[in-house]
Order: sequence, then C-alpha cells, then structure tokens
Amino acid sequence: MIDPPDGGNAITPHAGGNAIDPHAGVLAIDTHVDIPWPPGPSPFEDGPRNVDFPKLRKGRVGAVCFVAYIPQGQRDAAGYAKAVTRTREMLFEINAMGTQDDKGGVVAPSADGIEAAFKAGRIAVIPAIENGYGIGLDLANLDEFAGLGVRYVTLTHNGHNQIGDAAVPLRVLGDEDTRYGGLSDFGQEVVARMNQLGVLVDISHSAKSTMLQAVERSKVPVLATHSCARTLCEHKRNLDDEQLDALKTSGGLVQVTMVSSFLKSKARTEQVSVKDIVDHIDYITNRIGIDHVGFGSDFDGGGGVRDFITAAQAPRLTAELHSRGYGHEEIAKIWGGNVLRLLRRAEAYAAMQNKPFVAPQHMP
Repeated sequence: MIDPPDGGNAITPHAGGNAIDPHAGVLAIDTHVDIPWPPGPSPFEDGPRNVDFPKLRKGRVGAVCFVAYIPQGQRDAAGYAKAVTRTREMLFEINAMGTQDDKGGVVAPSADGIEAAFKAGRIAVIPAIENGYGIGLDLANLDEFAGLGVRYVTLTHNGHNQIGDAAVPLRVLGDEDTRYGGLSDFGQEVVARMNQLGVLVDISHSAKSTMLQAVERSKVPVLATHSCARTLCEHKRNLDDEQLDALKTSGGLVQVTMVSSFLKSKARTEQVSVKDIVDHIDYITNRIGIDHVGFGSDFDGGGGVRDFITAAQAPRLTAELHSRGYGHEEIAKIWGGNVLRLLRRAEAYAAMQNKPFVAPQHMP
C-alpha cells in the first residue's frame, strides 16, 4: 500500500481533505496510547515504540491521549499505595513530553488547547489514566491527577477493582464473575467527582453492568476509548448492541481500537488490517450514527494491524475511510471531532458545578 504524503516535521493544518490526500486538514486524535513503564525508549526519537514524536509527525497525528496504565493488584492498603505512586510518576513522565522545543509536544488538556496546538503545528499531549485502581480510596488523588491534566479515567482494567466490576475477572486475584453487580458505592462517588472535575468516564474494560450504570449516573456522556463491536467479534471487552444503543441515547462515544483479537475472534496482528478496523466503524456508524464513533489505537499496549503498526501509518486508516465513501467532515468527526465535542461537554458541566473550567497548568 502506498502511503499518502506525510507532513514533514510539523503537523500542518490544510484547508481540507481531497481525493489525493484525504488526511489533509484532519485533526487526528488517538484516544489511547500506552507508555513503557518503567520508562523505556525515548518518545522524542524514532525508535522501537509504535508511537513517538517523529512517527506522529510523519503520520500527521495531531493529538494523543497517553495513558498511565496501572495493572490491577490486591485491593488492600499496600496495593493502593503502590498504584497511586505509580500513577503519579507515570503522569509526571507524560507531562514531560511537553517541551519548549519542537522535539516533543504541548500538554493540552482542554479542547481549545488541543485545537490551538494543531493550528500552531504542535502535537497535543493529553494525559489519561487506565484503571481507576490508581486513584486508591481517596478522591483527593483524583483531584490531584486532574491537576496534572488527566482528561479521562478508565474505570477498570482486567480484574475487579474498588470502583466496579470488570469485563474480565482475574481469578489469580480471587475474582468471582461479579463483585458488586456494577459500580461500587465508591465507584458512584468517583463518577460524580469526575463529572465535577471535567474528567471523562471511560468504560472500556468495564463489565456491562458497570458500563450501563456509569451511563445512567454520569451527568456527562461517557466513552469507550478503545473497544470494538461485539456483534462483529465475540469478546468480553467489546460492546454489544444494547451498550452501543445506550451510548447513542446518552450522547456518548465508542473509539474503535485495533487489538487483533477484538477485531476478529482469536486473530493475530498479521491476520487483520485497516479494512477490519473500518468494518467496525461502519457497523457502529450504521447502528448509532457518525457522531458516536472514533478511533483509539491501543498502540504500545497491544494494538496494531498488519498495515497500520505505527503512528506513521495513520493516513492508511483515513484512506480506507475515504474509499468507503466517508467525506472530509465525517472523517474529521471520526478522527477527532467527536472527542472534542465530549471534552467540551465535560468542561461545560465542570464550569456549571464549580467555577469556569480552566485547563490545568501544572508541570512537574
């Protein structure tokens, strides 16, 4: 496959896509990228990571949600203390990706900030947390992490935590199929506080019961930052039609991911392609509408298909969307517009509850 032309050393906005280069002018936001931990290869050099700044520039990806992934551990004082410490340190690492020079990006936790970075030719870095286990049992930790720019928290990972039931229980931690029947009492407090802080609720990895209760309780539409359609691929991590319909009704969003086994049952990376990603986008668009679908790669955390294995190849996804008849406006919604809409909803609700939303400025 021939890649559309890359954007050189900067993210350069253009007037709009065309048949030759449908990626032109698109603010592409990848809503889920892991970072190595302990810290590994530099994000500022073109190295072994699926995502680093040279690859982002080549692929003209304008913004990335870099996540502090916290593996599920024991639900006890020692486990929570370790998880909170790791979360804080990883968020410091993500914030350090914002640099004064052009080697890195700009930490941009607000929708306006993301758009401003794009217009300036800089890559927006959006901090996030994968697994609410990392906030422990103290909502003050959530406040602190929001101050470090966190714009979403994935409620659970694999294994039930203090917030709610996960889609995939961990028997090694003693998990039964369910622990709370959805959100815990503390989990309901977490969702409410996230709303007040302008932090989006991510229901990827959550059990269906947890997801539906989060949709019901959240005052802001929720999203799945890296999930697929269960009708096309039977996997506990994917969303069934009832869950998709609930996202539509609430104004929420599902970001199609590219973990091979979420796209096709038991598939390996080399057995799936951008066509499979767009099959899931097509299905979700046809069922709940173009305003409720986007993209989150899960790069450096298991995501990747044979013809889209690094951020440098992002225009290949755009080209496949274009070949299926998606126009520039629709492609812009899928790649980033829908996420910006949700961020602004979260910011507006936070402003109503407290004082006008101010993007965090803290830099460790």
